[in-house]
Amino acid sequence: MLKGRDIVVIGLQPWYYEIGSNCKNIATQLSLHNRVLYVNLPINRKTFLAKENNPGVTEHCRIIREKDQRIQPIKENMWTFYPTSIVESINWLPSTVAFKAVNYFNNKRFARDIREAVSELGFKDIILFNDNDIFNGYDLKKFLAPALYVYYCRDYLRGQSYWKKHCDVLEPELIRKADLAVANSMYLADYCAEHNKESYYIGQGCNLELFNPADAHPVPAEMKDLSGPVVGYVGAVIADRLDAAIIRTIAQANPAWNVVLVGPEDEAFRTSDLHQMPNVHFTGRKPMEELAHFVKCFDVCINPQLINPLTVGNYPLKVDEYLAMGKPVVATRTKAMQLFEDYTYLAGGPQDYPALIEKALAEDSPALHEKRMAFAATHTWENSVGELKRLIEQKQNLN
Repeated sequence: MLKGRDIVVIGLQPWYYEIGSNCKNIATQLSLHNRVLYVNLPINRKTFLAKENNPGVTEHCRIIREKDQRIQPIKENMWTFYPTSIVESINWLPSTVAFKAVNYFNNKRFARDIREAVSELGFKDIILFNDNDIFNGYDLKKFLAPALYVYYCRDYLRGQSYWKKHCDVLEPELIRKADLAVANSMYLADYCAEHNKESYYIGQGCNLELFNPADAHPVPAEMKDLSGPVVGYVGAVIADRLDAAIIRTIAQANPAWNVVLVGPEDEAFRTSDLHQMPNVHFTGRKPMEELAHFVKCFDVCINPQLINPLTVGNYPLKVDEYLAMGKPVVATRTKAMQLFEDYTYLAGGPQDYPALIEKALAEDSPALHEKRMAFAATHTWENSVGELKRLIEQKQNLN
């Protein structure tokens, strides 16, 4: 058990963002037996000069102007920190060489703020945990000289247009600099291992409290008049991540099946021919606390993932949520889905989905429900962070 250490956490999500994140959950687990400073993203000049609607960003800008309450307690052993040095907006630079040069000075400013906070709290021999922040964390090992630098890869940022321009060079270099690289999917762990032999898979924690089949789940209005098997999906309905051909194939294979998609749509889906198919139903965005009500009504859950650089390495969190409800799941086969091989039905392409859905419907049983729920219950933050702690201790003992 990692105990009594001082840990600094940086990442892409400020603490004040309302939505949850892996980084917040990991930091909270680490704070149970260690002191943790959760560092919010530094504000760049463009954001500082703009009129920002996000209350958290507005408050951060106020703190920068007034130099007020930079360190604020979250809970016992845990604080959040608002850096007050403004960094330059430089992603527009066409040259990665130029980007690295200016980013060096951005990192220097960021590190100066962190050192001041660390000194104020009396932190010693810090462990620096970087949650996928390639740009702001690139030179921090040099400037902060931590006892251990851990890079956490949980998203393939090089697959996103904003990051790709400079990440193709910077992320592999950052992974090589890290003392330890950890990832939440096997695909990303293998990617890190291409650049650093000290790369490991630590699993994924899930907050499954809302997906408890024993809870009362009222039938949503959209589900009450549906007859026949329901094949359902919960999540963002966007063309970068979902394969419309899979959904179309399922709906055409059996008109008696109702395909229900719960989540906000992008323009590509809003204007797609799926809206003209009588057995395809779009509910739009629903509150998080209502999602399990829909899953409870599904006979088969699907994850019709589109395979591309943006999605191929992602951990399929929604599959854990489906399994936690005991539901049969048909999903697109990826390296990340290998973990779920014994508990789901994996499709090689759109053409495989109908037969697998038929099989899932035919084989479903209370015993399989129990098996799925037990498997999902092993994906806790305690287990994931426990593996992270073990690797940190193992690395430090070797040193």
